[in-house]
Amino acid sequence: VQLEESGGGLVQAGGSLRLSCGASGRTSSTYAMAWFRQAPGKERELVATITSTRSTNYADSVKGRFTISRDDAKNTVYLQMNSLKPEDTAIYYCNLGYTYWGRGTQVTVSS
Repeated sequence: VQLEESGGGLVQAGGSLRLSCGASGRTSSTYAMAWFRQAPGKERELVATITSTRSTNYADSVKGRFTISRDDAKNTVYLQMNSLKPEDTAIYYCNLGYTYWGRGTQVTVSS
């Protein structure tokens, strides 16, 4: 399984970004998918998850601002990030089935 993230970049505080993660290989729509992030000097943390039945869960720090979704026909998971804050600056990683990882995409939010 290979995961490839895209959509990161530099944005001003209050702005929005949409991350995408495409999966290839032996994927399955039964897998849960998730986004994690890791800021400099900090541990990797869970941002959002979505199950095969579209049940979602979010870290308290992003609730109401971020939305995770998936398109199983395209083997893709998305993370819509609104009202971005400087503390959202991190490398964002896609995860499949709590097993497979992408290489990450940098998100930088300027104040």
